[in-house]
Amino acid sequence: MKNKLPQNKKAIVWLCGGHFINDIYTGVLNPIMPFIAAKIGITMAIATIILTVSHIFSSLLQPLFGYFADNIVKRSFIFWGLILSSIFIPLSALAHNPFILVLFIIFGSIGSSLFHPQALGFVSKFADKENTGKAMAVFVAMGTLGYSFGPIISSAITQFLGMPRMPLMTILGILWAFLMFAFVPKLSLSEPVISKIDFKTAFKRILTNRKLNILNVIAMLKTMIMSACFILLPFLWKNMGYKPFYIGMALFMFIFAGGIGSLISSNLEKRIGAANVFYISMISTLPLMILFILTCSSHPATSLVIFVVMGFITMMATPVTMVMAQNVLPEYKSIISGFINGFSWGIVAIAMSLLGFIAEKFGITNVLLFVSVIPAVCSVLIKELFKESN
Repeated sequence: MKNKLPQNKKAIVWLCGGHFINDIYTGVLNPIMPFIAAKIGITMAIATIILTVSHIFSSLLQPLFGYFADNIVKRSFIFWGLILSSIFIPLSALAHNPFILVLFIIFGSIGSSLFHPQALGFVSKFADKENTGKAMAVFVAMGTLGYSFGPIISSAITQFLGMPRMPLMTILGILWAFLMFAFVPKLSLSEPVISKIDFKTAFKRILTNRKLNILNVIAMLKTMIMSACFILLPFLWKNMGYKPFYIGMALFMFIFAGGIGSLISSNLEKRIGAANVFYISMISTLPLMILFILTCSSHPATSLVIFVVMGFITMMATPVTMVMAQNVLPEYKSIISGFINGFSWGIVAIAMSLLGFIAEKFGITNVLLFVSVIPAVCSVLIKELFKESN
């Protein structure tokens, strides 16, 4: 249906800005977790489990919140989601024991889990049909860019101002949440209220759909690469003697490059086809990871460049995955967004909790190499995905 109100494009702008700011908070903890761990006296394996808790509560709950988001026309989730993220994630840096740290992370992560499904659904509904892919690419890219700024902001505050100043980050999120409440319209103002969605029927249709299952697996495989880099590499770099700001800058460049990849993915898909975008994104990671591991000690500048290219390649297929998934069952856009954008992160986070212990025993680089092999081997799934016409 063609949108009727001129503020729909403006609403997408506000939602993209909200995604940028919300995901700043989701990227805050990764570069400074080794230093938080040292402060409160926990090992890398325990710190990995704590970061896993963050991913579980920010991701695994998204399909459930997506169900509720698809049944309402209010903006409650995007509003309160951003507020929770902006308050509790910065506060987690002040925790003096693991219990308080986990508690703050849970509340902040639930905020992110509230925000994403409804925001993704709103963007899809506010965009003209012919521009949905472009709008989704911009929305995803803004979130990725926000995620890239989280590490550099938190590491800069940690190194130059000290961790106690981390709550300064809360101000921007609170301000933008109120601006979204003022400028993002309820869906009832722009389109008819949809009929209520049955919970059991919706999840059964989604979980039994072959194409969606393949897309979910692809999303999980790409997420595994990103999570391994975000969670494990800061500990590797800290052990190599690097300061917080260097670690934050490296993660910033990785994720920023991924945001650029997301931004151009729509145009790239039109030029070479969605299948080739998937192949490049899944297969190229392995040789890049091998090169990174071989150069990280002897040629750190070269390894950093390779790391950044890996970010660009890995995240390039994210918007294509999302749009393709939403088009399979368009009546469940927010729920499907929760699966692709959230559930995949949650499942991978559970696996990462085990990988933290394995990395302590066998080494971080060995785990990274193992993780990068899996998407390359599983790239055969892409052929299955495109057996039917798109």
